[in-house]
Order: sequence, then structure tokens, then C-alpha cells
Amino acid sequence: MTRTVEIFSAGCPSCQATIALVQSIACPSCEVSVLDMNDADVAARSRQLGIQSVPTVVIDGAIAACCAGRGPDEASLRAAGIGAELV
Repeated sequence: MTRTVEIFSAGCPSCQATIALVQSIACPSCEVSVLDMNDADVAARSRQLGIQSVPTVVIDGAIAACCAGRGPDEASLRAAGIGAELV
């Protein structure tokens, strides 16, 4: 039996650090794949999974808790002042 681990990456330093971390702690049961977000098929899969930022780790088809809920959303951006004119 194997655990499928997918790392969605754009090749940035943060992504490289995450790849190294996952690879260093992966067990023999872990099948680790690094997926390049610059590939159209990978980007399409990431949208299906609901990935909003990179790096993101997906374990057996589910976004890992450490990576869930990240990425910009309109409410947070508006709360930070975007869309409100400075007077």
C-alpha cells in the first residue's frame, strides 16, 4: 500500500524548501511527485482540487491541513483596504 504525495510547485525558493522537507520525511510507503504549476494540465488539476497558492502538498487527493485555506480572498483584501479610496 502506498501514500500518494503531490507537491504543487512553481519552482520558487519556498517551493524548493517544501520539496526538500517532504522528501526528507517521506517514508518508503510515500510516493512523492513534484508537479510544475507552469504545466497547463497541472494547473487545471490544481483548480479542481481548490489549490489557491503554492507550494501546496496534497496527500491521497486531499490538500494537507498545513496548506488549506491559503491564498487571497476578496473579503480579506477589502478588509486590508483594497477598493477603499484614500481621502
